[in-house]
Amino acid sequence: MSSGGAEDDIPQGERKTVTDFCYLLDKSKQLFNGLRDLPQYGQKQWQSYFGRTFDVYTKLWKFQQQHRQVLDNRYGLKRWQIGEIASKIGQLYYHYYLRTSETSYLNEAFSFYSAIRQRSYYSQVNKEDRPELVVKKLRYYARFIVVCLLLNKMDVVKDLVKELSDEIEDYTHRFNTEDQVEWNLVLQEVAAFIEADPVMVLNDDNTIVITSNRLAETGAPLLEQGMIVGQLSLADALIIGNCNNQVKFSELTVDMFRMLQALEREPMNLASQMNKPGMQESADKPTRRENPHKYLLYKPTFSQLYTFLAASFKELPANSVLLIYLSATGVFPTGRSDSEGPYDFGGVLTNSNRDIINGDAIHKRNQSHKEMHCLHPGDLYPFTRKPLFIIVDSSNSVAYKNFTNLFGQPLVCLLSPTAYPKALQDQSQRGSLFTLFLNNPLMAFLFVSGLSSMRRGLWEKCQEYLRKINRDIAQLLTHSRSIDQAFLQFFGDEFLRLLLTRFIFCSATMRMHKIFRETRNYPESYPQLPRDETVENPHLQKHILELASILDVRNVFLESTIDDY
Repeated sequence: MSSGGAEDDIPQGERKTVTDFCYLLDKSKQLFNGLRDLPQYGQKQWQSYFGRTFDVYTKLWKFQQQHRQVLDNRYGLKRWQIGEIASKIGQLYYHYYLRTSETSYLNEAFSFYSAIRQRSYYSQVNKEDRPELVVKKLRYYARFIVVCLLLNKMDVVKDLVKELSDEIEDYTHRFNTEDQVEWNLVLQEVAAFIEADPVMVLNDDNTIVITSNRLAETGAPLLEQGMIVGQLSLADALIIGNCNNQVKFSELTVDMFRMLQALEREPMNLASQMNKPGMQESADKPTRRENPHKYLLYKPTFSQLYTFLAASFKELPANSVLLIYLSATGVFPTGRSDSEGPYDFGGVLTNSNRDIINGDAIHKRNQSHKEMHCLHPGDLYPFTRKPLFIIVDSSNSVAYKNFTNLFGQPLVCLLSPTAYPKALQDQSQRGSLFTLFLNNPLMAFLFVSGLSSMRRGLWEKCQEYLRKINRDIAQLLTHSRSIDQAFLQFFGDEFLRLLLTRFIFCSATMRMHKIFRETRNYPESYPQLPRDETVENPHLQKHILELASILDVRNVFLESTIDDY
């Protein structure tokens, strides 16, 4: 009998364990790499593939747990390889969140990413002379930071940023690589992102209070009994960010980040599901309403934007609403036009990929042509065949005031101011004031009042008063005799109800503020709201002055508008 070497000494059972592990590992990598080939739009095609991928990773994770000793001895399984499996599962959960908008999956991603850090799975990577392994570790940190930002775990984010900074320094010192500038940019971006809020809420010991701006159980004003509102529900949203120079991290601008949170409920903890990645049976699902599905589009081209818009439109269920949020640089019409059609007012910028296709020269040759890299109001007309709720935060938002409702479906556009007073500190890089009002109206109110910090007790008192204001705004809207019915048709949905009440609060606040004196400083809407019953209602103005009094900033606001109240 000839000897087959050391391999023949391995018992058959242990050899099978290694073979099975290798099969699962290869299969998992193959499936994971295939995820990038799935279409990013459309809600149905990807589910079965994701299910299969989750299934293999579940088996792989359990297999390495059950056979760790054999794999250590016979396969030479390293801790960073276990970390890599856990990191992939974390990524799967994060992408499942992006596909479904169910915030509970963020908690699952956080659990796996946390385990990697707590168990120091990547700690030995630095001892190996392999820069590609260190890059895996750095990418893990960047992904973990994104998940923590989305879960508002700012204390963890700050710890991770410090650790990432040390890791980058070590990496660039040891390997002298070309990507040093890129990694330093990642650090700068996240540092700017976590400092974007203009107001700090402080505990008594001066630690910062982390406030969540997702929809809580008591978030939206309740409908009074007998209120006649539509039964439409928000099913799909496109959140588009294309502002030049706005702070961003991982293809999320501050405006996009704030708006996506305004369209989500507080996450539930699915710790009981931890060992079953993606295997959520319908019986285990919470009974509350799901979050609307979202597409997050950072600097999309016109064709990308239109493709996603068409996919959302196609899959929109009956009695549902599509929301389009545009945070983008304004594009203004070139030359003079005799007509006033839906392509004559400009719109907002889409990504031109000018480094690849230089269209500027063409535009300069013929001023009568419309801007190609622009989403004009007319581009949205085909999608008004279904209920459409549009929010435009741009220096040319008023282009969308000239809408025409061709098909008689519910249609509302909420439009930002096109300019802010010069006396107001420029915060545009750290996110738009209008979007801040829609996401965190109290913080926005404090900012325009000149306040930069606030004690927790006073913050909570003001939040309670703001809830009362929201309830009263809801009554003003539903009791109005002259309001366009489109507003009421959207008012049955909690998310849209909260956005509408916050919009009116924002508009009323700006109209009463002493430095907001030009028409372009005020938000507008299509259809127009009856001012005397909503944004200039004396009852609402009195509330705003009362809120200002609680904060001792009444001198910032005009009194005269309610003298005869």
